[in-house]
Amino acid sequence: MPQNPRVIVIGGGPGGSTVSTLIAQQGYSVRLFEREHFPRFHIGESLIPETYWILERLNMLPKMKGSHYVKKYSVQFVSQSGRLSEPFYFVDHKPHECSQTWQVRRSEFDHLMLQNAREHGVDVQEGVRVLEVLFDGSRATGVRIQREDGKEETVQADVVVDASGQSSMIQSRLNLREWDPELKKAACWTYWEGAYRDTERDEGATIVLQVQGKQGWFWYIPLHDNIVSVGVVAGYEYLFKNRPGKDFESVYFEEVERCPAVKQRIALGKRCSQFFAAKEYSYRAKQAAGDGWVLVGDALGFLDPLYSSGVLLALKSGQLAADAICEGLAKGDTSSQQLRNWEELFFRGMDRMRRLVIEFYEGFSFGRFVKHYPQHKGLLTDLLIGDLFDDHVDIVFPLIDSLKQTPAETPQAAAVE
Repeated sequence: MPQNPRVIVIGGGPGGSTVSTLIAQQGYSVRLFEREHFPRFHIGESLIPETYWILERLNMLPKMKGSHYVKKYSVQFVSQSGRLSEPFYFVDHKPHECSQTWQVRRSEFDHLMLQNAREHGVDVQEGVRVLEVLFDGSRATGVRIQREDGKEETVQADVVVDASGQSSMIQSRLNLREWDPELKKAACWTYWEGAYRDTERDEGATIVLQVQGKQGWFWYIPLHDNIVSVGVVAGYEYLFKNRPGKDFESVYFEEVERCPAVKQRIALGKRCSQFFAAKEYSYRAKQAAGDGWVLVGDALGFLDPLYSSGVLLALKSGQLAADAICEGLAKGDTSSQQLRNWEELFFRGMDRMRRLVIEFYEGFSFGRFVKHYPQHKGLLTDLLIGDLFDDHVDIVFPLIDSLKQTPAETPQAAAVE
């Protein structure tokens, strides 16, 4: 049997592949257990620009640049009246190649990330189910696993990283999950072939389209192979609980009728996938780490998908956790205090994105903000880029508050543009 690794990672999604790769780069032995065999389906196709810097550290940029993924340069918003905003072009604000990102098919992207972990020396083992995380008192000491042939084993390590997704083994075991009191959403989505696409640098734009009555919004994400991901997000009670007996297809098309801009775009194409649905309830753990254990990605927290921050938050938590773990291993300290030293910074960044999400649901108008504060459009762009971990963007929020005290010039001016 191979020797026990220094670090065990549970889960091979973006958070797990990031933390394992960065630790392996520093010469520490890492074993990653993934219960499925990649590639596997996952939602969340749109990357935002701040992923660039972590992909660079992972040596993933050559793979991304050589891929067939659609290049993404901007995000746009469509109001409930169908009015299209001026695009938020990332490169116009930050003239660097980091301002161009990608729309990815997550099954391919996640597989590419996991292969990259292997290339960096991570012992990736797929088809292995982690049955439990082992503790000695409050300290995590290893895991008990089951292989596909049914054989069970115990593996010890200095640190256990839980990147197991929303099931979050450690979060559930230690009762750490705190549900967001406001963001209780659900989503229903499918894929379209041949639907409307913009051209040139607008081809890869993520479009957020508000439903009439502001009950929800659609994402419109152009992928390669002439496929577009189109889904609706709204309150769970509104989307599913108030429509007893209706299947996902019926719910989806009822919302399409409430969003003429989406209806017009998909009319040009044909549906090429089944319908999917998920609860998008937001949550986070009370703490990011403890003695000998760390949470990353969705195992740490999940935020509303409005601004496509999911992959960034997975990569960022993986990066920050990896740095804390490597520092701790180097000095022989894998205590809670050492492994949590990034927690405050990460949660502050997550809170900034959450605030922008809440403002959208409360009627915040990007167009109105830019009209009143054109000199601060760059700060809004920073938030949309994912520059969440620097205090310079905080000036945006008092300005948003001040707009709430200013009457809209016309009803249309108050729409999300």
